[in-house]
Amino acid sequence: MDDRERKAPVIQLNEVFPGDTNALDTLFGGRLMSIMDTAAGMAASKFCSEDVVTISVDALKFKRPAYQGDVIRTIARVVWTSPRTIGVHVTSCRLSRKNWTPEEICSGFFFMVAVDDSLKPTKVPQFNPEGDEEQRLYSLAKMAREGMRMDG
Repeated sequence: MDDRERKAPVIQLNEVFPGDTNALDTLFGGRLMSIMDTAAGMAASKFCSEDVVTISVDALKFKRPAYQGDVIRTIARVVWTSPRTIGVHVTSCRLSRKNWTPEEICSGFFFMVAVDDSLKPTKVPQFNPEGDEEQRLYSLAKMAREGMRMDG
C-alpha cells in the first residue's frame, strides 16, 4: 500500500436505532464514542498494517444531538505519529434522511498504539504532514497528546 492510500481517511456509516437512544430519542454519547473509536481504530490499523488499541482520547466536543433514524457519517484520518503512537482525528456528522446535509455533531482526537501478538507496543510508520490542513491537524494532535501526558 502506498503512502497516499495509507493516509486516506476511513469513512464509516451507522444508523441510529432505538437501542442507541435515550428517552428523548437522541443518540447516547457513549454510543457515539464507540462509533468514533471504531473508525479511529480502522484508520490507525490501515495506516500501520498492525492491530491497534486505544490508549487515550482527547476531550470530545459534542456540538449537537443526533436522532433516532439519522445516519451518522464518521470520518477518521491519521494526522500525527510518534514512534509507537498514532493520532487520529475523528469527526462525526448526522445526516437526516430528509435532506442528507451533514451537520457536525462531535469531533476529537483518538490515540492508538500498534501492538504485536503479545500486546506489546510496536513501531509504526511515521506521518509526515503535507499542506496547510495536515500541518494544522498535526500540530493540534501533538498539543493534545502532550497535554495528556501525566508521566512527563
